[in-house]
Amino acid sequence: MNLLLIEDDPRIVEFLDRGLRAEGHTVEVASNGQLGLEKARAKAWDAIILDLMLPMLDGRELCRTLRMERNTTPVIILTALDSTEDVVRGLRMGADDYLTKPFAFDELLARLETLPQRARCAAGMPNETTLVAADLSFDREALVVRRAGVELDLTSLEYALLEFLMLEQGKVLSRARILQNVWGAHQDPLTNVVDVYIRRLRAKIDDPFERKLITTIRGRGYRLAAS
Repeated sequence: MNLLLIEDDPRIVEFLDRGLRAEGHTVEVASNGQLGLEKARAKAWDAIILDLMLPMLDGRELCRTLRMERNTTPVIILTALDSTEDVVRGLRMGADDYLTKPFAFDELLARLETLPQRARCAAGMPNETTLVAADLSFDREALVVRRAGVELDLTSLEYALLEFLMLEQGKVLSRARILQNVWGAHQDPLTNVVDVYIRRLRAKIDDPFERKLITTIRGRGYRLAAS
């Protein structure tokens, strides 16, 4: 993978740069937020590893700016801010994943490996190019989602979650099953990341529309309405 590491701690930079290169990745480093934003804009990256507490430009503002500019490069936040509020805020500003320091290098590798279109890699998925549920459509090749003809902007993890829900539309899906298929079971099964991402997805595909497609089945999980 071609990775952009935006981090100002030289010890972490040295550790990650050496470790990621040893795993076959290419790494470019930015030591402050402003330089990181410039590098993020300059070319295509497979993923961005982003600290939040950066000089010159805060990581939150950097991520928010990229998303406002329709830059959909997957972003993994790597930070010492570990409260639930911090995690939720990080995800809501457009990050695809959130890892707190201190961290296990193997876990970071696993999260990087499962970032791109995770749901497509799950066994047994059909290969239809366009998925349809009611007035919601998802062109999986073009990565275009429309509801009632309105094009919606999603992050890479939101695409993966929506794809899995649409492939299994009409079925009640447990949080454990969603974790397995969308995150590759690299998350703690007790995490609330599924609930966080369901809320984010609802805000985009349900809240602006009269008919709600995602239903919470209390004690069991979630269901996307069938066509």
